[in-house]
Amino acid sequence: MDLAAVYTFAWRNATKVPEPLLRGLFTVVADLTWLRRTKSVRRMEANYARVRPDLDAAAVRRLSRTGMRSYMRYFREAFTLQGVSPERLRARVRVEGYDEHVRPVVDAGGSVSLALGHLGNWDLAGAYASRHLADVLSVAERLKPEELFEEFLRFRNSIGIEVLALGQGDVLGSLVRGAKEGHKLIPLLSDRDLTSTGIEVDLAGHRARVAAGPALLGLEAGIPVHAVGVTYERLRGTRRRAAGTPWGIVIHFYPPLPVPDAELPRDERARLLTQGWVDQVAQTIVEHTHDWHMLQRVFIADLGPARQNAARRAAG
Repeated sequence: MDLAAVYTFAWRNATKVPEPLLRGLFTVVADLTWLRRTKSVRRMEANYARVRPDLDAAAVRRLSRTGMRSYMRYFREAFTLQGVSPERLRARVRVEGYDEHVRPVVDAGGSVSLALGHLGNWDLAGAYASRHLADVLSVAERLKPEELFEEFLRFRNSIGIEVLALGQGDVLGSLVRGAKEGHKLIPLLSDRDLTSTGIEVDLAGHRARVAAGPALLGLEAGIPVHAVGVTYERLRGTRRRAAGTPWGIVIHFYPPLPVPDAELPRDERARLLTQGWVDQVAQTIVEHTHDWHMLQRVFIADLGPARQNAARRAAG
């Protein structure tokens, strides 16, 4: 299947389909995928079981159905986001903690490093933030084929997000330079390590490897590091009519993480910052597990022996 062609077709044509029909179509896709219990669904269930030990197998199975619907909702919204009016975009988003924790830094000309999980709709959050909060600079995983990656870049640029390609040049250096320009939010999807420089942490009671980016950016640029949780919420009444959809998102900004003692080694400071934001994001994951779109291996125990050894060597 030519994924680039499929995504291009969806981005160009999804806005032509009435919202209720499109919503129903993606719900059917989610349910069929869940019923087939594909490899991705099984991985989602395994991840859910680790962060929700209070649930039995049947409850995890039911939760994964809601999770697949949330995941497909993300794609449906992504394919139509470019056609959303500013008024509808504003109605779809509710923000918590920004005025208290982040706005003073940005208004004073600073930037902040934001650690996100694959929660809710991070593209919708970025589109809203770029219009209503501050300039947004981020990093994207390089996808294959190249045409698909280019489509994602065009999409995110079109909604106001400046994107750097992971693995292309000195990404951390570019992020540091962007941070020092000021007035920037720099959100990084970090609950999965895509490089060999990840940091081993405790995630909801289990060892996992996550990206070092938010912590390293905070240390190198001398800017605050915040965790951010993005989750879905049902819309009703006036807000639902204004949004044109029954679903919106909440962007929750956690307080800035304490700055580690400068006398500590750099690696230890990065580890402390990373464990700090992981603890906060894990809180959102446990409370809104169905909005955690993690269909890949993230926990050390789920890696094969060779990958476990490689992870341990990298951590060491």
